[in-house]
Amino acid sequence: MTGDNDLDNLRDRVAHLEAENDALRQAADDPASSSRAVGVVRSTVAVLLIVLSVVLAPVSALGTWARGELVDTDRFVQTFAPLAEDPDVQAFVADEVTRAIEDNLDIDGIVNDLMDGISRLDLSPRARAAVGLLAAPAAEGVRSLIHNAVQRTVTSDQFARVWETSLRETHTRATAVLRGDPDRALQLSDDGTLTLELGPVIAEVKAVLVDQGFQFAAQIPEIDRAIPLVVDDSLATTRTVYQLATVVGYWLPWIVLGLLVAGVAIARNHLRALAWAGAGFTLGFLLLAAGLNIAQRVFVTTVSPSVMPSRTAEALFDQITLLLSPVVSALIVLSVLVAVGAWLYGTSRGAVAIRSAGDRGLSALRDAADRNGIGTGGVGRAVERWRAVILVATVALGLVAILLTRPASMGSVIGTLAVVLVVMLAVEVVRRPAAASAAPEALEGAATGP
Repeated sequence: MTGDNDLDNLRDRVAHLEAENDALRQAADDPASSSRAVGVVRSTVAVLLIVLSVVLAPVSALGTWARGELVDTDRFVQTFAPLAEDPDVQAFVADEVTRAIEDNLDIDGIVNDLMDGISRLDLSPRARAAVGLLAAPAAEGVRSLIHNAVQRTVTSDQFARVWETSLRETHTRATAVLRGDPDRALQLSDDGTLTLELGPVIAEVKAVLVDQGFQFAAQIPEIDRAIPLVVDDSLATTRTVYQLATVVGYWLPWIVLGLLVAGVAIARNHLRALAWAGAGFTLGFLLLAAGLNIAQRVFVTTVSPSVMPSRTAEALFDQITLLLSPVVSALIVLSVLVAVGAWLYGTSRGAVAIRSAGDRGLSALRDAADRNGIGTGGVGRAVERWRAVILVATVALGLVAILLTRPASMGSVIGTLAVVLVVMLAVEVVRRPAAASAAPEALEGAATGP
């Protein structure tokens, strides 16, 4: 009996395995099942590519901006040069320059030497005593004279030239440090402090004082003093990734575009994928804009009042992000337009209704043109045949044009969009669908029939 039971169990097991094999074979032979599996894989890959492009998009915007500021000295000077006309920055620089001169010029010693020389002259005892009383006021007068000269220099037109020279020298030295040039004395500190050289400013003040007849100013030595221009932990990190940023800052936007195109191309529903990508980009750039506002508050809190006054810090941060903020705003607008445009060309009920209304209007316009003898004939039929290619190429060229415009601006985005829309509208007006092109021929045949 035991042997019979074992044989029955074996038969049942074999039958079960054969049933499983049959089921697997049927599943493999089922085209619908294979298609669903391929569809799941395509959708998964598309989602991953689009999500990766959305995540990298804000990073690419920051990287492109940072690369421009770090690598391009002219752009750096263009960004910070207007600060020379900001009253808060002028007051801050004037105080720092005055303090640097006083720290390196022994004003009390100079005045005391002068008073000692006067005391050795053949003076009466009363006059000699009066000379001793004049030492302290004379020292304060010299300090006031230096401060007034600094103020006049900093608020003068020539200060902009001196400021630009300092900025250019600072940026040249800083980029050399970021590149790891061992011959440069200036170092970017571990806490991320980037400093502005005061040497040219002090030299200009020295020249002004000497020209005004104050020969003591000739004793002002060459002073290697700098004031903090930017204090940000991210700069210390930038020093580490500088070599990478110089390459990635340029190519990352193209990588983002490539990931987006690949994701949309792989997706089963291209327009829906593009609409979701546009929404994702919009959210990412909105978060970046919010992050800039938070970064401003953190920056001002960090450097004020220990490093500089809060008003000076606010002016400095606004100038730093002067080129970045419009870029972010333009990218938000572009992302919204991409999302809306993809939705309008989709299959939702609202999109279909809007497109139908537009098609009816354009069809009426084409019919009116044909009735008035201004039809497009073969050109219209050719445009109809290549309509999809023309539209895709127009949109693609518009995106490339926006990416090549660095830094991007609201004007460049709106201008490019206007050109794209005009081309798309022209295509819709010029094209002649088969039914539309056949209608005039039918009318002509009816009019000239037997």
